[in-house]
Amino acid sequence: MGPHPAVAAIRLAVRRVLHDILNDDTSGKPGRKAAGRYPQRTAERSPSPLVLVACSGGADSMALASALAFEAPRLGIRAGGVTIDHGLQPGSGLRADEVVLRLRELGLDPVESVAVTVGREGGPEAAARDARYAALDAVGERHRAAAILLGHTRDDQAETVLLGLARGSGIRSLSGMAAVSGAGGRYRRPFLQLDRQTARKACMVQSLPVWDDPHNADPAYTRSRLRHEGLPALEKALGKGVVEALARTAQLSRDDADALDTWARQAGASVRDGAGLLECAKLYALPPAVRRRILRAAAIEAGAPAGALFARHIEEVDRLITGWRGQGAINLPGKVVAQRQGGRLVIRQG
Repeated sequence: MGPHPAVAAIRLAVRRVLHDILNDDTSGKPGRKAAGRYPQRTAERSPSPLVLVACSGGADSMALASALAFEAPRLGIRAGGVTIDHGLQPGSGLRADEVVLRLRELGLDPVESVAVTVGREGGPEAAARDARYAALDAVGERHRAAAILLGHTRDDQAETVLLGLARGSGIRSLSGMAAVSGAGGRYRRPFLQLDRQTARKACMVQSLPVWDDPHNADPAYTRSRLRHEGLPALEKALGKGVVEALARTAQLSRDDADALDTWARQAGASVRDGAGLLECAKLYALPPAVRRRILRAAAIEAGAPAGALFARHIEEVDRLITGWRGQGAINLPGKVVAQRQGGRLVIRQG
């Protein structure tokens, strides 16, 4: 008798990602499969890659950890885990120690807990996310991990799309979370096609203890309100299938955004003069979606923090191209200034 369908589903999702990681590690070319099959490892090859799971102790990440512990040895991959202690709740250190113990009981090694200090910039959710990813990056570098698995599900993807829609930040914000992201494709999200209930069911049938973060039910947090109030209201008004439709929208938006980003990168050099300055007339001739991507890239290159650069900032800079009336300089985050001078657009730190 095979495993429960929920367990089988999460293991299959992880197995597919591990195959991709194994292929990346042996070929050096992400996403490229050699001769239609995955390369075999031999004793002459470099040591087997290490894959870490980021685990909070919640149902999604515990299901992911259990699947990684099951699948990795079968592919000759070392599997470890890390939990991040944000220090935002009483007893968070004890919770982190419990997660470390659970991961070790699954057979993962190495396993560690990392305490971080959460700042305030961008709000509590964004600050916690920034601290978490900084810590995960450091752990990945220290252990020279081939990848770090994250337990985001299709439900998380739907919430991310709605949050992006509310910000009005364009098609990229509707793209949600990528299956592969981070420097060198460090972060992998195997569960983006699986719903949250499947992960929880997998934990239940395997008798895996899970921890429900009270922040996930706290209406003070935007994502929590969206999860417990917003999405249920949408499903009540529009019927079932909203989560699946939003996740599908994310993938379609990502494909479009990737194509436009490629176009913008290719067009970027053609709109600069010999001194490297942006020529307004050439920018004006481009489609708005391509032009604004070039402007955003130029602002970031000049020192504007990507996370603080919003659509409204780029729209103001774009008006220096499309609605020139002699207006003055535009102030951007990071003390970056954009201004039009003699038919050129100058973006630099002021």
